[in-house]
Parts: sequence; structure tokens; C-alpha cells
Amino acid sequence: MGLLSDPVRRRALARLVLRLNAPLCVLSYVAGIAWFLALVFPPLTQRTYMSENAMGSTMVEEQFAGGDRARAFARDFAAHRKKSGALPVAWLERTMRSVGLEVYTQSFSRKLPFPDETHERYMVSGTNVYGILRAPRAASTESLVLTVPCGSDSTNSQAVGLLLALAAHFRGQIYWAKDIVFLVTEHDLLGTEAWLEAYHDVNVTGMQSSPLQGRAGAIQAAVALELSSDVVTSLDVAVEGLNGQLPNLDLLNLFQTFCQKGGLLCTLQGKLQPEDWTSLDGPLQGLQTLLLMVLRQASGRPHGSHGLFLRYRVEALTLRGINSFRQYKYDLVAVGKALEGMFRKLNHLLERLHQSFFLYLLPGLSRFVSIGLYMPAVGFLLLVLGLKALELWMQLHEAGMGLEEPGGAPGPSVPLPPSQGVGLASLVAPLLISQAMGLALYVLPVLGQHVATQHFPVAEAEAVVLTLLAIYAAGLALPHNTHRVVSTQAPDRGWMALKLVALIYLALQLGCIALTNFSLGFLLATTMVPTAALAKPHGPRLECNGAILARCNLHLQVQAILLPQPPKYLGLQSFVLVARLECSGVISAHCKLRLLGSSASPASASGVAGITSMRHHTWLILYF
Repeated sequence: MGLLSDPVRRRALARLVLRLNAPLCVLSYVAGIAWFLALVFPPLTQRTYMSENAMGSTMVEEQFAGGDRARAFARDFAAHRKKSGALPVAWLERTMRSVGLEVYTQSFSRKLPFPDETHERYMVSGTNVYGILRAPRAASTESLVLTVPCGSDSTNSQAVGLLLALAAHFRGQIYWAKDIVFLVTEHDLLGTEAWLEAYHDVNVTGMQSSPLQGRAGAIQAAVALELSSDVVTSLDVAVEGLNGQLPNLDLLNLFQTFCQKGGLLCTLQGKLQPEDWTSLDGPLQGLQTLLLMVLRQASGRPHGSHGLFLRYRVEALTLRGINSFRQYKYDLVAVGKALEGMFRKLNHLLERLHQSFFLYLLPGLSRFVSIGLYMPAVGFLLLVLGLKALELWMQLHEAGMGLEEPGGAPGPSVPLPPSQGVGLASLVAPLLISQAMGLALYVLPVLGQHVATQHFPVAEAEAVVLTLLAIYAAGLALPHNTHRVVSTQAPDRGWMALKLVALIYLALQLGCIALTNFSLGFLLATTMVPTAALAKPHGPRLECNGAILARCNLHLQVQAILLPQPPKYLGLQSFVLVARLECSGVISAHCKLRLLGSSASPASASGVAGITSMRHHTWLILYF
């Protein structure tokens, strides 16, 4: 406490912090980047392990021999789809009923907000088909979902054939304790979202859909399957969901365990997994996988149908069959065995997956980085903003206190002119303007789209572009008009206070983003922190070019103060003359004024300023 209460020590500490601030900021930023790059090296990266006791794969012997039946289903599905030009709903209904499922359909439609090449505003409509296998040993309180999305550009016929073959196989077993839903959706994510909204009785996207006639229990887990060929060389798993959500790590561990047990080659982000993590090649390959995951997670887009299930707290994965590594070849039997084993283990769960991690990064399927190990990377980056905010606060504090130079001569202190303070009310307007611009960027493009298409002869895409350009043009005027709302009594201090508040606000925002979506928060911090730290606030300065004539009544008061220790170069006793100049009268000025940092032309001003009931005091210190 003595260090903070003593003015001399406090000033010394402030000067030390100000002198070391720039090196500390650079060191903190480099430490954040280095920590992130070091995540792929042990011990920061750890081996994955199964947390749920009921998920052990050794207790299940996979039984699936429907490879030929799956290929036959796939050929029939592709033929009917080619003939009808759309999803063969009638054929799917007949086939699902023939294997013993309760079959239902759901129609949906959605008016897309942005046009395609041929339509201004077009309606997308489709039909979802799903069948329910009721659990013979339970009361339909819980369920599992196996879904196959069918888009307009990819038929995914092999996945549909495998789904139907698995449904026929599951129907012959008696150990199911959960309902199993076999879902085939049209238009990829649109169909999946329509079915999920109807299943949970919500409407968050404006989807128009018919209510579901048949329901199962609460969905515990889901697997989305995409196969482009009947010959699979590897299975790639996608985990990134909507807004960067991730499934429970145990579900991913379950998939990897059955792939290893069945000899399937599994990949992550399309990359093969490193075999040796002790050498340098393994971590470098893991760094590529980690960077790809960070980029995908930061985008916020669901990279598969599973991403929409995560919104409803349903643990889900998307498995994609890839036919690229020619030295490995697997048929639909191997893929079916892995899926059958996964569903049998999920059937054993008595509660939702919760034991393992929900927030993690994956340099490989067999390695993970927990939240406690990757968050320091963002912490080091945000520390830069804290250090710069501390520097600004100390500078404002010194300017407000009017610090004197230490080591001065003892004696009566000479009063200094009081400095102007910075009110917090002057900072409210810039903050409100910046928040209003963010809200405008979020709301106005869609609103301008509706208004422009109704009242102006413009296309919808043009309306969106014009709205964004208008907002951008308005945003360009903000830096040139901010000085109008900053304190005019102390403009430089006003800008410093504004940046201080902006740095604290930016640090809080980036910290909150990093907690929910680390990848997005980290990428934003790496780009925004240096920009925010290097930006130097300067208020407009006033220059005068001309003459100033003054007519004053002067009163000079002289006070002699003896110095107890005279300067060494003088042999006589020294003293200080403190002269006080008082002025009251009329001042007339003619000058040219120019605001630095403004694009306005110089302004000429001349006039007479009367000073009434006011005295300007000037202190002159003379050494003799």
C-alpha cells in the first residue's frame, strides 16, 4: 500500500508501466500466437478417451450382412429418382412399409430471401419421408435418428440404400430400448430444418411445413450419412455445427473406436491421421487439420445435417464416404457394421451424453485439446488490449493530476493551471452511434430488400447491395464527425478516453465470443487487436495565422522567495521572483483558423471579445 499511497513512488511506477507498455504488448501478442501453434504438441494435446462407461465397444459384436440388399435398394432409388426428377416419395413409402416401419411424410416450403439466376423470389418446396422403428422393450420415451439428406445436385443413392438395409436389419432384432427414426430429407438442410422444427413444435426460420403425424421419443443422438459411391475408401467425419457448436466428444470417440475395430480408414477434415506424434511430422500434420477445423468453425455454418440437430441439444455427426485413397477399399457391409455397432452402443445409454467435453479442438481423431488448454491463446491476445487501456488510463490520470517532475527543489509549491476533465456523458454518443451502425448492418439489408422491391423498380439482389453501400457510406462519415461529440475543452484527452472505453468494450466482446466459439474469437482477436492497439487517437488541433492585438490593464505582483540551496554556478545567494500578471480588458483578434485532421477549408475570423468579471493569471518564474 505504501507504493500506491506515496506520490513519488506512484509516479515512478506509472512511468515504468508507460515505458514498458509497448514491449509487453508485443510480447503478449507473440505469446498468444505461439501458444496456439503449440497446441498440437504434447502435453497440450492429449489422447482421446471414452468417458461414458456404457460406450465401451468391446461389449458389442457387429452383425450386418445386408450389403447386396443395400446395393439393390440404391439402384432402385436412383432409377425412380431419375424417372420422376425429384425425390421418389411413393417408392420410399412402399419400401419402408415393406421392411416393417411406421411410415409418415411431411411437406414443407420456404420462400428463400435471395434470388437465383432465373427467379427473383422463388419458393422451394419438398417432402420428407421418415419411418419409425418402435422399441419392443420401452415406452417410446427416447429415440435415435439415422438421416440421409438428398439434394438437387447429389442423389446420395448409396446412403439411401444402406439406410433401408439397416432398417430391415434392425427390424429383426429384439434388444432395442429406444425408438429409431430413419429419415430421408429433400433439399439437404432445408428439409432437415423443416423436420426438426416440426418435431420440436417451433418455427425459428419462417418455414412453412405440415405437422408431423408420427413422433418418437426425445432424440438422444443422430447420425447423418452421405455416400457418393458404393465403394468407400475412407469415412470422413464432420463435427462443426451451427454457430460453431460441437457434439459431445464421446460420440466422436465411439465412431473412431468402431472404425479401428472394423479396420475402416477414418479421416478428419479430409486429412489422414498422423501415426507418430513424437516426431515433428506428426504435429505439423496435426496443425494443418487444426487450422482447417478453426476456419470451418469460425464460419458458423453447419457443415452437414448434423449441425442443425446440435441446435436442439441433440448430439450428432455427419459421416461422408470418400472414394479418393485408392489403396483402401471398403464396401457397404463394412460401413453398415460400423453404424450398427454405434447404434447398439447408443441404445445402451440411460441418459444424454454429458461426461466428456463439449468444447474442444481436434488436431486428429485420436488427439484433442480441451478448453482449459486453448483459452490462454486468446487470453494473451486480449491482454494487449488491457495493457493499452492501462496506458491510456495512466496518461489521463497524469494529465488530470498535473504531475510535477520528481527531484525538484523543496519549498513552496508553485500552483499549476487546472486541467479540464473528461465527462463520461461525452462518450455516450459515439458508443450509441457505433451500436446503431452494427444494428443497421444486421437489420437494414433485409428490410431494405423488402421496401425496395415493393416501391422501386430494382431487383432484390440490387436492393441488398445498394443498402449495404448506403450503410458503408454512412459509416465513412463517422470518423470525421466524432470530434463533434468529443469534449471540446480537452479534445486530446477526450479521444484518449474514448479509445480507453472502446478497448475495454472490444476486449469484453472478444472474450464472450471466444467462450462460445473459440475459432471465431481467436481469428477476430488476431486481426483486430493489433489494429485497435496501434490506432492513436488525436483530436482536431487549432492553428492561428495572423495577428492578435490586446489592450489590457496589467498588474504585476512580485514576490521574492529565497532558495536554501543556490545553484552551483552562482556564488551569491539566489532567489526566485514569482511574478503574477493580471489582465482585464478587451482583446481583439484577426486570424485564419484551420482544424487539423478536417477536410474543411480554413475559416477567417475577426472580432472583439469582451472580458467581463474575469482575470487571466500568468505565473512567471525568473532566476536571479
